[in-house]
Amino acid sequence: MTHLRQIMIEELQRRNFAESTIRSYVHGVEHFSKYFGRRPDRLGPQHIREYQAMLFTKLKFSPNTVIQRLGALRFFYIKVLRKNWSVAETPYPRKVIRLPQILSPEEVGRLIDAADSPFHRAMLMTLYATGARRAEAAHLKAADIDSQRMVVHIHGGKGNRDRDVMLSPKLLDALRDYWRGLRRRHTEWLFPGNAWHTSSRPVTTKVFWTACQSAAERAGLDKRRIYPHLLRHCFATHLLEAGADLRTIQILLGHRDLEETTIYLHLSSKHLSAAVSPLDALTLAHHSGKGGRTH
Repeated sequence: MTHLRQIMIEELQRRNFAESTIRSYVHGVEHFSKYFGRRPDRLGPQHIREYQAMLFTKLKFSPNTVIQRLGALRFFYIKVLRKNWSVAETPYPRKVIRLPQILSPEEVGRLIDAADSPFHRAMLMTLYATGARRAEAAHLKAADIDSQRMVVHIHGGKGNRDRDVMLSPKLLDALRDYWRGLRRRHTEWLFPGNAWHTSSRPVTTKVFWTACQSAAERAGLDKRRIYPHLLRHCFATHLLEAGADLRTIQILLGHRDLEETTIYLHLSSKHLSAAVSPLDALTLAHHSGKGGRTH
């Protein structure tokens, strides 16, 4: 599907889709085509229905992943093939929102202290101190660390939206120490790639996963599910517990809708404990439990 692939990429680029979204959408259509062994422009609604069911039953994909695959196919059929797309024939599954298991500030400290190199330590500190997504952190440049204004400039976030976040003095000191230890410091990237960190390209997002996994094991947190995005959740939750308002956290995270940010109300122990159960307002007769009957 070389020709169709090129057209799809151009249509996505014309709409200024993020590179990660372009890769995901193209991969989704290619997987759809390979599953049936036919060109995607020769597949129709019945194939899409069969493919959607297979993603759930055979590949055991989550509803959110299936939604993303359907989004790719919908874009391909409407924008590339110029065909109609019936929502009635291809309903989107309901999104599943699962609450992550937040680390306490003490556990985050243990994780950072357990990093197996200054490079990994700086990466983990950056994730937690800025709330950046791993792709955003991977593409930070040294020039994005603005010590004059004490902000970090994050470019090309989700939806291609730039934003500034606070620069922690503690993070600034750690980054300066880390930077002085690099073999080659004339790279533009804050976290340059390859094993010697001398590449002219930034690290891949996989390196952030590796940093989290190795630190979690060394910190004795390997029974927990530790991943880069969890530090973003910790950043927001701990900010909320420290008194920051939801609107500020929304801006720092780069959320388009405040509703996305309200999830942290469910994760903040301070806000949950501040609510009193209505049971506590009831006046109940005291029962010792002796001789009582269970119904």
